[in-house]
Amino acid sequence: MVELADIFRQYGPAYREKFADRMPPSHLDAMRDIEQCRTEALGGQVYECSECGEKRYSYHSCQNRHCPKCQNAAGQEWLEQQEALLLPVPYFLLTFTLPEDLREVARSHQKLVYGLLFRASAAAAQELAQDPRFVGGTLGMVGVLHTWTRALIYHPHIHYVVPGGGLAPDGKAWHPTREDFLLPVRALSVILRAKFRDALRKTELFPEVPPEVWTQDWVVHCQPVGDGAHALKYLAPYIFRVAISNKRILQLENDEVTFGYTDGRSGQRKTCTVTAEEFIRRFLQHVLPKGFSKVRYYGFYSPNQRKALSKVQQLLPGAAAPAQPDPPSAAGASPAAEMQCPACGKPMRLVSTLRPKSRCPP
Repeated sequence: MVELADIFRQYGPAYREKFADRMPPSHLDAMRDIEQCRTEALGGQVYECSECGEKRYSYHSCQNRHCPKCQNAAGQEWLEQQEALLLPVPYFLLTFTLPEDLREVARSHQKLVYGLLFRASAAAAQELAQDPRFVGGTLGMVGVLHTWTRALIYHPHIHYVVPGGGLAPDGKAWHPTREDFLLPVRALSVILRAKFRDALRKTELFPEVPPEVWTQDWVVHCQPVGDGAHALKYLAPYIFRVAISNKRILQLENDEVTFGYTDGRSGQRKTCTVTAEEFIRRFLQHVLPKGFSKVRYYGFYSPNQRKALSKVQQLLPGAAAPAQPDPPSAAGASPAAEMQCPACGKPMRLVSTLRPKSRCPP
């Protein structure tokens, strides 16, 4: 089975030699971490079977959030921690997509543009929600940045899971929405474009954006997704899933990588074959800047609005008691306390610890 780490180890040195002077530190760090994940470079433990003498090496994980080996269990952990946010109302999935003509600027200035997209989209939704024709109150929004299509094409957009209703301005009433309608997307599109334009105008990037961006329609989509549990289960994979999992990589042959994906329109399984260099490029464009939070909370879901969330839950019979969710822990850096011998099935004991090697930049 071919893994992302195998491709990085084989073709990463040549890729870095060619592009290192144009690569951000986050890309170099991700390549290094994925290459070293669960190898002797990161250290680990040596176990020995007291029955048959079999030895087993357990190496540490890199814990990089873009590593496909390190994020498998984190989504479920986050999902369990969000139970305190659930409300007994219909939920909606609200999606804001960055226009294609803005993506080149976004790719080169990710932290700034992604941050603006978060703020502008959340502000647009909250502004329209204040209109009594639609909600007449403040929304609760859990947003997740997603930057890729199934074929690893660069496609930045933000998914928000939003309960169907809002807290009245005086904080004394809950205003429910219809089960099949939250906000008008055409109006949202116009407000989003204006807010993003006004914010970008204050930066040095504004002249780099083609003028036609400010006259074209921006894609906004809204759909009902059932109750809160269904909504969070839908959102959880987007939070910890990396651009491609190892199981989707089908073949590495003749310096080309073949991977599988499901076509979003037809639902059919397809394959894509690209050069190893192009595959690495496609993957790395989805590596986020260091410290950038791809999950953000707005309205009464904001961490500094827990009193508002508590009030909402008091107004809705059957809602859970409010709680501050803890951040998810890093996935599996430590081996199990007791391992079973692969040869005879007897317990293995820890006999030594391997120190990590120097984690110098590749």
